[in-house]
Amino acid sequence: MKKFTILLYIFLTILPTFGQLVEPVKWKYSVNISNAQEPELVFRATIENKWHLYSQFFPEGGPIALKFNIEKTKDFEFIDKVKESPEPTKEYDDIFKIEVKYFKNSATFTQIIKRLTNKSFVVKASFEGQSCFDDGKCILIDGSHEFTIPETNGGHDISTNQVNTKQSPSNKETPVVIPVINDTTKANSAQIDETVRSKTTPIIAKNNPWKDIENSTNTSLFWFFIVALGFGLTALLTPCVFPMIPMTVSFFMNSSENKKKSRFNAAIYGVSIVIIYTLPIALIIAGANMFGKDSVSGDFANFLSTHWLPNIFFFSIFMVFAASFFGMFEIVLPNWMITKTDQQADKGGLIGVFFMAFTLVLVSFSCTGPIVGGILVQSTQGGQFLKPIIGMLGFSIGVALPFTFFAFFPEMLKRLPKSGGWLNSVKVILGFLELALGLKFLSVADQTYHWGLLDREIYIALWIAIFTMMGLYLLGKIKFAHDSEMKYLGVPRLIFAIITFTFVIYLIPGMVGAPLKALSGYLPPQTTHDFDLEKMIRGEHASDLCDVPKYNDQLSLPHGLTGYFDYYQALACSKQLKKPIFIDFTGHGCVNCREMEANVWVNPHVLKILKEKYIVLALYVDDKKIQVPQNEWFTSVYDKQVKSFLGKQNADIQIVNFNKNSQPYYILLDANGNVLAQPKAYDLNINNFITFLENGLKRFKELNP
Repeated sequence: MKKFTILLYIFLTILPTFGQLVEPVKWKYSVNISNAQEPELVFRATIENKWHLYSQFFPEGGPIALKFNIEKTKDFEFIDKVKESPEPTKEYDDIFKIEVKYFKNSATFTQIIKRLTNKSFVVKASFEGQSCFDDGKCILIDGSHEFTIPETNGGHDISTNQVNTKQSPSNKETPVVIPVINDTTKANSAQIDETVRSKTTPIIAKNNPWKDIENSTNTSLFWFFIVALGFGLTALLTPCVFPMIPMTVSFFMNSSENKKKSRFNAAIYGVSIVIIYTLPIALIIAGANMFGKDSVSGDFANFLSTHWLPNIFFFSIFMVFAASFFGMFEIVLPNWMITKTDQQADKGGLIGVFFMAFTLVLVSFSCTGPIVGGILVQSTQGGQFLKPIIGMLGFSIGVALPFTFFAFFPEMLKRLPKSGGWLNSVKVILGFLELALGLKFLSVADQTYHWGLLDREIYIALWIAIFTMMGLYLLGKIKFAHDSEMKYLGVPRLIFAIITFTFVIYLIPGMVGAPLKALSGYLPPQTTHDFDLEKMIRGEHASDLCDVPKYNDQLSLPHGLTGYFDYYQALACSKQLKKPIFIDFTGHGCVNCREMEANVWVNPHVLKILKEKYIVLALYVDDKKIQVPQNEWFTSVYDKQVKSFLGKQNADIQIVNFNKNSQPYYILLDANGNVLAQPKAYDLNINNFITFLENGLKRFKELNP
């Protein structure tokens, strides 16, 4: 047990390192005007130990070479290319099969320009490249700077400052550094230096007294823990685990040790189960943050939550798990692993008890593996590094609790039902649930990329089919290979069949547009429904917008609301109509956003205020289909032809202005950048939301009489 205590101590001591920013290259800028007519723009890079920065000059097809972009104006012309010193290290790269060049410790890059005017002028420059650690981990780097070239008089500089560069308001020289996973995946954009980011992202909240105030209590982790606990208890009802309860408890109670010590060993057995399930996940996440800090960052979690590749992968995994539960095949671990663990359990003592627990985990893997996998996959959707740990903690407690409970109260064992074919029925029912829940991942990818494959009515139709088949299975009308002969229908199966068919009947009105509020967070949005009777009866809200919203062919608002999806359009209309702006930071794959829309926005009073008193602005932070020109915000950093996803730019707006990256998040703003009320997050209390909207209107009238 001492070893496990040490491991737990290591885990707890490295938790504070979570979220730190890797910044291996630091930059300083200066202007050398020893030759007043040919000043030099100087970029000095200081590179951390064991890191290297790639040069500008080596063949294509390898790592990302350093590239400088200097905006040409009529005030100067270039003399040659950007020079670099000292001479870079040359090395043949076995992966890319080319000779690469890179710098260690430090490097200086110099661009000589020929001035065409004696007046002072500004040169705007930016750069981008790649820096890698000796073990192969790489990050992208980029940054920008404005060099002020001083006035000159007949070839002699008349400025008293020879190193005169235009600094950001905070005088920081930190470049934008974006961590990368496997050279491609960007990490938490919230970690990027806010002053530098604000150069490229519009500052819309000029007066926000609530920026650093957390305005809501996040209970999502608690409820995820409860759900995982429920899955742990459900796993006990599978044929791999249930028979182990009386056998294991009887072993402890019938051993030669005294009753008190037997109960102690049983408690250690339960704790060991929790450790075996939870500690590896915790150590993996902690280690990733300690040694590869970017791997669990916010944008990586966003990548897992919204990108098509992981969502399609997770969807496929759920389908495989469902097939396993239906009996198509079993997911099992190698026999040698189980045998070796069982041998360790025979040694006795606390170590023996621990390996008994380990044996249980391995033997039951074919039943618990798909459930564990499902919990871990679901945990990636929250964007919180603690979620997988909380999920495994809840699941493992659910599995371990009955073993400990029955060890303390062995007389209760007599009340347990006998093993039988009903255990396999539990597995099959779990298979139907895996099949239904797996569709959520396909739906997220479909919404984020606007594929149009899984609209709301298709999704509901699939659920109706899945749960109808589940109800028929419970009635014995459908059988699988490993099912026992059912001579009669038991009362428990009848009750579960009634519940299942009731759920199916509840789903049916959704085919013609019923809101299905209880499932609002898990179904595609109402706006994807082709045949919506409610919409036909309600009609569209008469638009009093100033112009046609951008992207309205691909984005929409619920409940007949009209509004904008571009901040600048909403701002212009706010000034014209003299109305405050209601900003909804939302996402295609945001479960809580859909719940707020279905349960709070739908309220007639809320809808009336939003329609009549506010300019509604929906900023989707996860849209990966709509591209917008970066020159709207990034003219000083990127080439004007470069495109960026709308979702990324909206996420930047939220992070830089409001120091938040979770959705939903609601802001009330006037055209002058005044935040009118304390921002609001997920809260299903309708009265609280109405108060929030009315407080904003009251403040708007005070500031804009």
